[in-house]
Amino acid sequence: MRYGMNLLLWTDTLHDGVLPLLDEVKQLGFDAVEIPIFEYDVAKYQQWGKHLDNAGLARTGVTVRGVDDNPISPDPAVRQRGVEANKAALDCAAAAGCETLCGPYHSALGHFTGSGPTADEWRWGVDSMRQVAEYADKVGVNLGVEYLNRFECYFLNTAADGARFCREVNHPRCKMMYDTFHAHIEEKSIPEAIRALKGLLIHVHISENDRSTPGKGNVRWQENFDTLAEIGYDNLMVIEAFGLALEKLVPATKIWRRMYEDERKLAAEGLQFMKTEVAKRRA
Repeated sequence: MRYGMNLLLWTDTLHDGVLPLLDEVKQLGFDAVEIPIFEYDVAKYQQWGKHLDNAGLARTGVTVRGVDDNPISPDPAVRQRGVEANKAALDCAAAAGCETLCGPYHSALGHFTGSGPTADEWRWGVDSMRQVAEYADKVGVNLGVEYLNRFECYFLNTAADGARFCREVNHPRCKMMYDTFHAHIEEKSIPEAIRALKGLLIHVHISENDRSTPGKGNVRWQENFDTLAEIGYDNLMVIEAFGLALEKLVPATKIWRRMYEDERKLAAEGLQFMKTEVAKRRA
């Protein structure tokens, strides 16, 4: 198993002030970081790839879509903007050396129509993602499609939704990711949810029910770690906890108050928690 830290604990934009964090994260014992890709400057991400190489950290990227570039919009021009925006994010991910581009970029974050997904929206979503997957193959980056809870999106809300979606996209680059926070809200059975992703799961977010330190809240951790071990998951586990300075994500994350003592302590304790839980199941 490898362990990562999402930089969204500190920032949603890469800038020079973030650079000291790379060495700090490495010193804590992490193998990787997850970087925000909310701007599309390939040269900038190439430079960050060099910074991450120097720090000895593997990396994944995370991006989102909005109403103006919604891949399931009834407007073909908006859907095409969504496809092109995801391709631009992939260019940046490739430039930075990301293994996987994660996130809910299948539809607009925080946007609702007042009902569930229609048959047309599903078809548009599959078609849009297939185009993105074909481009991901060209640039050598995997897709880690993320399902979200019903308060952040209405298109993919469960592991079963995501598994069906990826199978219909039917491209080897299109895989699923799993987030313990969203599963805690939406799934009737954590084991059944994780089992539904067997053969498709490429990335895992370890995230507490209040987005604070993993292991300090109400997520059903035993079921999560037991079933991840059962299906043989052995890739990246990335802590996702959100800070207060996430302008680009506030409409969905709704983080208004501090959920932890300090960022370094959250990262250190979260890493120890993950390693301890994985080790128990390998003893």
